[in-house]
Amino acid sequence: QDTQWRSVDLNHVITLLKESGSKDLEKEQLKTLKKIVKHFENGLPLKDVAQITEILDLCAEKMNEQEAFTEPLCELIKLFGLPFQKKKSSDEVNYSVEVSQSIAHLGYLMRVPSSQVKIQISKSIVSFYNMELPGKLLPGYHPANPNYKIQMAEVGGLAEGLVLSLALVENQLTEKLWLLKALQYLSTSGVSCGQMVKAQAASRVCLCLNGADPSGQLLFRSSDILWNLLEKASKEEVVDQLRSLECVHALKEVFVDVMSGFRHCDHQLRNDLLVIAALVAENPAVPMVESGFAKVLIVLATCPEVKVLNPLIKGFKLTYSYEDFEMKKLLFNIIGILSKNPSAAQLLSENHVMPALLYYVKQSEKPAFSDWSAAQYEELQLQAISVLASVAPVVVDKYLSCQANTLLLLFLEWCMGQDLFSGRGDSFHGRGGRGNKLAQMRYSLQVLRSVVALYDDAVSINLCDQGAISQLLDILKYAADKSKEKESTILLEIQADVLFILSVLCENDVHRKELFSCEGIGRLIPFFKMDPRKLHSGLGHNCLLLSALDCLWSCVIGCYIAEDSFIEKQGIFLLLDLLALKEKSLCNIILGILAEFSDNPKATFYMGIWRGRRAQTAAKLLIQLWRQEELDLGVKRDQYGKIVDTKRPITTSFQKQQKVIPLPASCPSFAIMEISESIRAKVYSLFCKLGFENLPGLSAEDFVTLAIIQRYIDFKIGEVWSEISAEIKEEFRPIESDVRALKLISDVSENIGKTVVALQTEVLERRHHQEIQEEKITYKEIRDTHIQRELMKKSWEGFLTRTSNFEALKKAKMLQEALIEASKTKAKIPYGPYHSTDIPKLHTTV
Repeated sequence: QDTQWRSVDLNHVITLLKESGSKDLEKEQLKTLKKIVKHFENGLPLKDVAQITEILDLCAEKMNEQEAFTEPLCELIKLFGLPFQKKKSSDEVNYSVEVSQSIAHLGYLMRVPSSQVKIQISKSIVSFYNMELPGKLLPGYHPANPNYKIQMAEVGGLAEGLVLSLALVENQLTEKLWLLKALQYLSTSGVSCGQMVKAQAASRVCLCLNGADPSGQLLFRSSDILWNLLEKASKEEVVDQLRSLECVHALKEVFVDVMSGFRHCDHQLRNDLLVIAALVAENPAVPMVESGFAKVLIVLATCPEVKVLNPLIKGFKLTYSYEDFEMKKLLFNIIGILSKNPSAAQLLSENHVMPALLYYVKQSEKPAFSDWSAAQYEELQLQAISVLASVAPVVVDKYLSCQANTLLLLFLEWCMGQDLFSGRGDSFHGRGGRGNKLAQMRYSLQVLRSVVALYDDAVSINLCDQGAISQLLDILKYAADKSKEKESTILLEIQADVLFILSVLCENDVHRKELFSCEGIGRLIPFFKMDPRKLHSGLGHNCLLLSALDCLWSCVIGCYIAEDSFIEKQGIFLLLDLLALKEKSLCNIILGILAEFSDNPKATFYMGIWRGRRAQTAAKLLIQLWRQEELDLGVKRDQYGKIVDTKRPITTSFQKQQKVIPLPASCPSFAIMEISESIRAKVYSLFCKLGFENLPGLSAEDFVTLAIIQRYIDFKIGEVWSEISAEIKEEFRPIESDVRALKLISDVSENIGKTVVALQTEVLERRHHQEIQEEKITYKEIRDTHIQRELMKKSWEGFLTRTSNFEALKKAKMLQEALIEASKTKAKIPYGPYHSTDIPKLHTTV
């Protein structure tokens, strides 16, 4: 058999097929082709694939003249569906280029004007994925890897060629179905999907969706290809290809047709189309509204919550099967997507979307009209409220007319109730809600947050008139108490949302701030006592603390009653404790709050008496923050903190790198923008209230920095004038008087810098002199200590000598007596008693 296999001379066959002429030659060619097919019936050797491809091309050319070559051509193409044969393990690598080109050439052969050939090419490609081993194997050969053909198809770009061939079978249903089947298999590969997208496969396949096909295979295969393209290729590119009005209209038409189906497969296909529609609708440029598709989906989403007779959903009825449940969730999801499209706002308002979503904002576990299970209803309820948070800001007038605020506040009151409701927590939106009503509370608060974020007076007034401030404070206490039992991200998010809503409601209304201060300040204080280690836990404590600070700024500052209450509860101390943590994300807002509080004399007093770790004062803390900020901004200072550049003493490295850019008067320059972005202006503002004199606990380095802070506003004015001067010289040539004025202003600013440098130098010299005096005192203490030690040593040595040497003792005794005698007065005291200096019978030397 091996000898017979090698006996086929493919070069001779190619030469024979290139010839043309008599009938006898044609018969000989057909006979030879049959012989080749017979010899290769168990699979093509890899080394012969390239020559077989050349034979395919010659047969395709012959077909244009003689139809008799159709059958041999199909038989040869059929061989590509069989496993390739390899003699060596290295054959797969060695012949990879020829094989990949040959497989890609199958896509080119789709241009042959023969239905039989096109169908056979598709069948052979499908066989790549359903490979069956041949019954017999030739001696010395064994089948190639089953995935080898698929890999070579990806390398050769077969998928791109087949997509381009769709135009050739546009009016041929059978051929189109087979070609789509081949593309369906190829689309399971990410590489092939990328090649298909390059050939505009998404738009080409989408236009095939609503073609006439009694079997339904056309729709099934086309939708599956679109699904794979969206999943495995670039979603943005696929959606961009589907954005044409024709494609969206085709999606709409086929969806409406499938909606009338009653089979299980029809319902699954309908849901698949909904997923594709949702992915497409995420792009605002897609004409969902213009095509009418958006209206169909919106009307369908409101059924049956809103009883409206609409011809678009005539005959539609929910069966409450699992597929219908999935459809309902997909429709709610699409409503949320459409709410981000400005052109869909009118449709959402006109088609009763708001009442349909508000239907689920109620206290019952299960609606009366449906057959959903309790778990299914809870999942729909949570998703509906979540979507409501996206829709409400778009149709706020409809939101107010439906009394949504009232419904949400009642619903939130039920969420804090003690009834026996137990959440399942099985769904995505039900996360953290098992056995409680926290999920319902979380999404309801998100709805309120989304509408109050509009800063619409009508919404705020409507909420406050219904006692929302008091109720929100109760919710805040409820969530805080729950957090003490077991902390979770859901509870932290609920508290952050409540704080944000309160901030917006009370921001510009003193009366509301007074209402808040009754209970709200007591609720805020615990947030500022938070364990600093929690800020980096990743659960959201950092966001919660920022929300609490924002609430303090909006709900307390500006109302003297609230401010005094906060100060009396040691709030200023707590803020300074937080500032001492030196957290970059917190410093700016805390300094801003303290600057606002500093208008209150009580707050300034409390700042002055605060002491941090190691008796740190507020002034020292502010100076440390100033130094760190200048270090981060790249402001030049010497090793002692003194000014280096007297012309631009507070300019940052970023400002120095900027070129001169003339700006209109309404646009702030870099020097002005820097004030809001850094903390230096706030530190200066606080020192203006605390004062620059009689500040305890400061070192010489602190006084050096304080000298800069004290002249911050002068330096900033000089910086602005420097920018003005540079802009003028960039665009104009100033006259002499203007030049002199600008020079004078520049000299004044520089002189201020020199004055500050002189003051800093004086402070450092005074400190140096003080250090020298302290050093002298310390040296004298050390010297006196050494002298005392020497005297003690000498006394001890004399003592030892007297106790160990009798002669020395006698000399000491004689010296002692002589000293005693010398110490006596020479005058005699009459009648005075005589006292001997000796102790009789003494036998010790001590």
